[in-house]
Amino acid sequence: MYLTQLNETLWFPDPATALKEPDGLLAVGGDLRPERLLLAYRMGIFPWYDQSQPPLWWSPDPRAVISPDALYVSRSLARLARKQRYRLTVNHAFEAVIRHCRELREDGPGTWITPDIEHNYCRLHHQGHAHSIEVWDEQRLVAGLYGIGLGRLFCGESMFHLVSNGSKLAMLALCRHFAHYGGTLIDCQLPNPHLQSLGVKSWPRSRFLHKLRELQTQSVSALCWQSQELSL
Repeated sequence: MYLTQLNETLWFPDPATALKEPDGLLAVGGDLRPERLLLAYRMGIFPWYDQSQPPLWWSPDPRAVISPDALYVSRSLARLARKQRYRLTVNHAFEAVIRHCRELREDGPGTWITPDIEHNYCRLHHQGHAHSIEVWDEQRLVAGLYGIGLGRLFCGESMFHLVSNGSKLAMLALCRHFAHYGGTLIDCQLPNPHLQSLGVKSWPRSRFLHKLRELQTQSVSALCWQSQELSL
C-alpha cells in the first residue's frame, strides 16, 4: 500500500488501497472544488485535515454508520422532543451551522473545517448537495448539523450545540425526517464513544462501499431537502 499524490486530474484511487496506519488515509493533495468533493463522497472518501496540512483524503475501515430507525433515544432526549421547546428546521441556515461547527472547534482542540472546506461546502449547499438541520431557541441558533445527501444515504460531517442535548435533538430530527422521505442510512465516518452511545455501528469498509453504491442510485422524495420547519 502507498499514499497517492493527487494533482488537478479529477480522480481518486480505489479506497481498498488506503493505508492501515493511519487507518484509512488514501491520498494527499488535489483541491476542494465541488466536483472533487462529490466524487469523493460517491466513492466513500472524505477530506479531513487541518490548516497546516495539504488536503488529506480518507476511507477508514471500519466505517461508522446508523440506520435512522436505530437511533437510541434516551428518556431525557425523548422528554426534550415532547416539550417542543426548540424550533427545528431543514436548510434554513446552512452557512451559520457550518460556521458554528468551525468556531466552536477552533476554541477547543482545533478544527478540520478550514476556510476552503467552509467555502466549498457552502457551494455544495447552493448546488443542492449539502444540507443542514437547525435547532432554534426563538431566533437564536443553538444547535445543528450538516452533511451531504447521496440519494438514500446521508453523509454526516459535523454537528454543534450551545444547549444541553441540542446536537442529539438535531440528530433525532435528521433521522426521523430522512426516514420519512425514504432515507435508509447515515454515514458517521469514524466511530467514537459519543456516536456509539446513540446506536452507531461499525461496518467493514467493503460492506459500506457496497451499500453506498446501491443507495446513491436511489432517490428520496424531492420534498426531503426543501427548506422547511420540522415537527417531532
